[in-house]
Amino acid sequence: MATPDAVPVDYDSNPDRYRSGARLSKAYSQADLYARVASRLTGADLVLDVGCAEGVLREAMPDTRLIGLDMAMTFLRTHPAPRVRASATAIPFQDNTFDGVTTLNMLYHLADPTQALREAKRVLKPGGVLIASTIARSDSPEFAAYRERPPSTFDAEEAPEIVRGVFDEVEVDAWDAPLVTLPTKASVRDYLLARRVDEEAAERAARELDVPLTVTKRGALLVARKLV
Repeated sequence: MATPDAVPVDYDSNPDRYRSGARLSKAYSQADLYARVASRLTGADLVLDVGCAEGVLREAMPDTRLIGLDMAMTFLRTHPAPRVRASATAIPFQDNTFDGVTTLNMLYHLADPTQALREAKRVLKPGGVLIASTIARSDSPEFAAYRERPPSTFDAEEAPEIVRGVFDEVEVDAWDAPLVTLPTKASVRDYLLARRVDEEAAERAARELDVPLTVTKRGALLVARKLV
């Protein structure tokens, strides 16, 4: 396997890529990651959403006190307050502050996810819960002929081991199912563009693949508890 690299960040320079992907997932996915996360945090009084983007988790948890944390000012401007611009590897809150911390589809942007996990554990109260999510390298096999996905620093294949290096109690909730249905050629092209596939390959996939196209999503939700 090639050496894992952090997935590049372009949220300030190209926010429309993320926004397009979010719209497509919301329109055509048969699963809701954020509702799944919210159900795991029932009863949490104060939650820190690390890598909060524009507040999609906040929408799923309207009755929970939630603070958004991100480095992308473009997104923070539209995230409901309270929000803070900071790094996941240097969280600006005191020890034992939060009932829950989420790191959803963002740890693969870091060269060292372990440091961010240590920070999440530090700011969690004893008994508090970390929820992390990520995709697998084998995600969306229907598109294997049109893109290469090199290993990242936090793929679902290794993520449980990485989290267990910081937290003692870790539950893995994996998924491998046909969870997205793209109805048109245009949606196939846009779905790939939102996932950093170059335009030529995305256009070729749209021409060659039959629609509606069912896409197999593979990844994992990791639920870790700070015991003391």
